[in-house]
Amino acid sequence: MYVELPEKRYYGIGEVAKAFNVNTSLIRFWEKEFDVLKPKKNAKGNRKFTPEDIKNLKFIYHLVKERGFTLEGAKTHLKEEKQKSLSNFEIISKLEGIKAQLIKIKTQL
Repeated sequence: MYVELPEKRYYGIGEVAKAFNVNTSLIRFWEKEFDVLKPKKNAKGNRKFTPEDIKNLKFIYHLVKERGFTLEGAKTHLKEEKQKSLSNFEIISKLEGIKAQLIKIKTQL
């Protein structure tokens, strides 16, 4: 899945939910379920996601929504094969981003 977000240090939960096309409640739920998601919170308690959090969210979304893992299965997969799977996932994500940009350029021609 290609997620288009601008380059920033922090993203609000609304931005993240809109980019992934899910409800904010799902993002909050995944934050409770997965230890790798640790967004910073400001004085008001608003969640601010870092680019690292976004990368982890992409991987969780891929496992749960695209590959059909259960939450427990996704947690186990994250713990056991995080480095190998994450590096492969990052490569695929970058290629999908390049493909999306090329399609965008093609439509503009």
